[in-house]
Amino acid sequence: MDPLIRKLRRQLLAWLHRSRSGQVFFVRRISYKDVRKATDGFQRIVYSDSEVSAYAAKFGEGGGVCLVKEVKDFDLSNGNFHRQVQFLGRLHHRHLLSLKGFSGGHNHKRLLIFDNIENGSLKEHLNDPLKTPLNWRTRLQIANGVVAALEYLFRFSEPPVCNVSISSSNIMLDENFTAKLSDFGLFTSGGNSVMMPYSEDCMRQKGCKIIFQLGVVILELVTGQSSEMEGSDLIEWIQEARFYSSIDKMIDPDLGNNYDCTELKSLLAVAKLCIKSWDKPSFTIPQLFRYVQKKIDIPHD
Repeated sequence: MDPLIRKLRRQLLAWLHRSRSGQVFFVRRISYKDVRKATDGFQRIVYSDSEVSAYAAKFGEGGGVCLVKEVKDFDLSNGNFHRQVQFLGRLHHRHLLSLKGFSGGHNHKRLLIFDNIENGSLKEHLNDPLKTPLNWRTRLQIANGVVAALEYLFRFSEPPVCNVSISSSNIMLDENFTAKLSDFGLFTSGGNSVMMPYSEDCMRQKGCKIIFQLGVVILELVTGQSSEMEGSDLIEWIQEARFYSSIDKMIDPDLGNNYDCTELKSLLAVAKLCIKSWDKPSFTIPQLFRYVQKKIDIPHD
């Protein structure tokens, strides 16, 4: 056998062995010490719930702002953790945060590092009076970007990614205010693998919840109100038979008159459809994406 072929064969076999053993060799491992320093001792909290805590981080002077996510309350072996990191590393879409690296092991937190969140979360820009208000064009693009990301996760990922949560807190904005989903494809309760195939019923149920969450986010984009504070009021308003007659009173004052009425009503029609899907699902995520594209003429970058 030719020496070069023999060498390549050994390298290929070694690569296969590492792959099957669950080692992560294409996603960068970052030391726990460096992550702790970059997050100011995990003090720079972006959002937190029972399953995930997210922190803003900056690695080095010239580095951008990253999102560090701590996966909590999961009993996962290191092999399973590495396999799921590999899976997340293969997901690439303009409106998903890209996995930059990971950290963790037996004695430390399991951490995922994503790039980039230069402009923080959507919630900050809607609710923080010190932030520059988002214009109408940007809000339309954010809505469209989130739907495009969902279509990718449900339709083009293999297997489909159904573990998704959408809120203004976990929709991140990069330096160009491009929307990036940050809470997707993570571990399921009890340590079940994200690669586990889902039944059609399970996908439909998860899809209904996600579509409902999308409707709430769209209402936030239009009204500037926080779903955490006025969520039930927003949902009741969009379900009213004559809600169109009160739109002027509900529009985010930061928008002024700088919006297109036709686009606004179209976006609200999408929100109404999403909210209605909670108990009467009649379409899938890909169908919703096509509906949004048809309903709203999203301006391009």
